[in-house]
Amino acid sequence: MTIKDPLADLSPLSFLQMFVTQSAKLSGQAGGRSVDAIEYLGLTASSCLELHARQQMDLPETLDHEQYGRLIVHIKNAIGGEFRAVAAPPGVVRVKNLRCPFGARVQDAPELCRTTASVFGGIAARSFGYAKVEMKKRIALRDECCEVDIYTDRKAAEGQAGDEYVSEGKEIVSHQTLRDISVRVAERMARALCPAGPAGRPRKPPAIVAESRSMREILKAVELVAPTRSSVLISGETGVGKEIIARALHALSPRAPRPFLAVNCGAVPQDLIETTLFGHEKGAFTGAQNLHHGLFERAHQGTLFLDEIDSLPLLAQAKLLRVLQEGEFERVGGREARQVDVRVVAAANRPIGSLVEAGLFRSDLYYRLNVVPIAVPPLRERPEDVTGLVHHLLAALAVRHGSPSKCLGGRAWAQVMAYAWPGNVRELENVLERAFLFTPGSLIDDVGLRDEPQGSAVRGASGARAPLHVAKRQAMQSIETRVLQDALERHHGNVTAVAREMGITRRAVHQKLKRYSLPAAPYRDAAQHSGAPRSLASAGFREGKVAAVERPYVGCEGAERTVIDDDVVGAGATGGASRLDRE
Repeated sequence: MTIKDPLADLSPLSFLQMFVTQSAKLSGQAGGRSVDAIEYLGLTASSCLELHARQQMDLPETLDHEQYGRLIVHIKNAIGGEFRAVAAPPGVVRVKNLRCPFGARVQDAPELCRTTASVFGGIAARSFGYAKVEMKKRIALRDECCEVDIYTDRKAAEGQAGDEYVSEGKEIVSHQTLRDISVRVAERMARALCPAGPAGRPRKPPAIVAESRSMREILKAVELVAPTRSSVLISGETGVGKEIIARALHALSPRAPRPFLAVNCGAVPQDLIETTLFGHEKGAFTGAQNLHHGLFERAHQGTLFLDEIDSLPLLAQAKLLRVLQEGEFERVGGREARQVDVRVVAAANRPIGSLVEAGLFRSDLYYRLNVVPIAVPPLRERPEDVTGLVHHLLAALAVRHGSPSKCLGGRAWAQVMAYAWPGNVRELENVLERAFLFTPGSLIDDVGLRDEPQGSAVRGASGARAPLHVAKRQAMQSIETRVLQDALERHHGNVTAVAREMGITRRAVHQKLKRYSLPAAPYRDAAQHSGAPRSLASAGFREGKVAAVERPYVGCEGAERTVIDDDVVGAGATGGASRLDRE
């Protein structure tokens, strides 16, 4: 009896349909547990995929590294990838991929890469007892390819980044070290900063959204540095969330029960900065009718956060250096040296090293502040965090305005994920609040991001900022190219089908393909090579019902519905239980 290989009928589209379907079913099973639904799905699917691939490949029960590499490459290529095994050190299996099975849309949902990690890790753990999977490069993050290392030797994996998978009896258990760290940081911040409100009710903790590896590495550094007395200098663009990191440093330190005070040095007039920081004596200057305690006195035994420290005047820099070195200061107009115990956390949105070279910032103060540097990347460099931030901010807006919850639709998700966010998290919050207020229903389908904002990072070939009309044209060309690529991929290079979907003539499609140098032939060749069906009808999907390829909106009543084989399921709710953005 011939057993039909289920992998033979899989295509990128059908696999994505299955993924969304299973995600919806698993979300109810997960309940309130702190699980990552995407990873849980990957681990569950890995056993089924491994079983049928073994049958087709006639592999032995016990695999060596070469056989394991061939197995995972076969599975991923069967669903539309272009994987191959490459040379790697002993104890490591390394694979590279030039085409993502999810297509270009994976850049709108980089969290889907966790399916690859959990499938590879689950199969390796069953075969070798242990695995650590490191995603070194990812097409979802706009790298030129995917590169994955699978460590099967614990010693070789020591000190390496990645998620661990261990075989414990009949179960595969995942240990995501960085995710555990972010959970601990959030919980300790909640306990330290939000014990209770005025009426004895617990306050809501500040949210930390840390889905990206870069943010989780920052939280790992915070956990290590917080218990010490070392000064910390946080750098990053405006709006990236530097104060949240400063609050985490305070909450995880022995100073947590004491005050945390923050001041924006750039917002204080230069003639008031010293009295703001160090206070003043009565009669110290005209109008000083009372004694004033500065921030250093008020933050005694606690933490003082100095934001935009790069705007501090040179005279105030000298006094700040004295406090850091000697632990003492004098009030303005005073003669008595006062002892103080304050931990200083500073932040800057300009490179202080350049200011030191220009003579605008004291080098000795810079070296004193920069004991532990923490660089927070801009939002455009960590797209994995965008989804979690959107969920958190929309939930917070509903509470703030006393309104029902609202969600993003497919069009709005595409706008949010394609935008560069030069204003970072602060701009994201403002855009979402505007859309929230002006959307009458529960579904936000447009957040008003049609062009790059004026002053954004759109530049010409010479590096100078491009004029607005040039920036608009470049943005439109980029969007149109992306739409054409997605359509060609869905229809396997069938130009007639692309034209019908877009509502234009075949000639118009050919002209656009020529203009953007997008030949249709490679998409047809790829479809034939992978065994993908030539049409959606041959894959068993009804015309007009394939909604799962669109970005689903997540986490609200009446979520987007997808019809698959006559079953109606909710598309969305992907991995929300494991996020740190819950209030």
